Amino acid sequence: MPAADMSDLNDVSDGSGLWSAPTTLRALIGAQLRRLREAQGVSREEAAFLIRGSNSKISRMEAGRTGFKARDVADLLTLYGVTDDGARASLLALVEQANAPSWWQEYREAIPDWFEPFLGLEQDACLIRAYEVQLVPGLLQTEDYARAVITQGAESAGSHSVEQRVALRMRRQRVLTRDDPARLWVVLDEAALHRRVAGEAIMRAQWEHLTKMSELPHVTIQVLPFTSSACAGGLGPVTILRFPQQQLPDVVYIEQLTTAQYLTKSADVLPHHALMDELGLAALPPERTAGLLRELAAAKTG
Repeated sequence: MPAADMSDLNDVSDGSGLWSAPTTLRALIGAQLRRLREAQGVSREEAAFLIRGSNSKISRMEAGRTGFKARDVADLLTLYGVTDDGARASLLALVEQANAPSWWQEYREAIPDWFEPFLGLEQDACLIRAYEVQLVPGLLQTEDYARAVITQGAESAGSHSVEQRVALRMRRQRVLTRDDPARLWVVLDEAALHRRVAGEAIMRAQWEHLTKMSELPHVTIQVLPFTSSACAGGLGPVTILRFPQQQLPDVVYIEQLTTAQYLTKSADVLPHHALMDELGLAALPPERTAGLLRELAAAKTG
């Protein structure tokens, strides 16, 4: 068999010597295993037989939707003709890191299973585009505003559970304050600014916080005003995540009441990009949005 090409592993690093978040790492490892298998003309059934698994297990591994056993990956690398010790060690090191506990494990009790993949994707994204209809997006919420929203949305939850969710939301916001912050571009329906989820002081602080965040060079906030004729065709909140690794497709995240959709096929992703572009054109420019936010905060004090 011809020597396997492992050159794609060179692009898995984020450039700082650190590897990607576990969720994204699994996707990269899975994509590499798929490329190696296809290059050697090995079927999923043959690969599954070797590791004493099923065809669906190979599919989940290659899609990055499951963890990896080091022994399984080592056996597959042998099957795929990867004999170079350095190349094998590099991929197996990634497997070990992908299986390491994530930072959000301390909040595990407050995280639905369907939301956990989003945490890893958000952490590793270089660009986050979001459209929000009813509420300020979580990455831009103040702690008090977040607590009010979470309390209203989970009235039966105890105070410990609420505080866990608030702490998780505040921890997520570090993606905007780290040394290499993600770019955030939000289109916010004006209705979200007027929805009174808390008292006047908390709302005023939230508008002031939005104004300050909009001044950051990597944060763009636009308000879609009531006067705009643009609409999202009944679409609720949606987030599009883009990654620095070119091997990874953009991910469209659509959250529902008890589950979420993760869309990666171009036929699903491209229409959402087009919709975001249309909303951005219809919304107030960033500088006018900042003026509106300042006016709102000032009016609350009058």
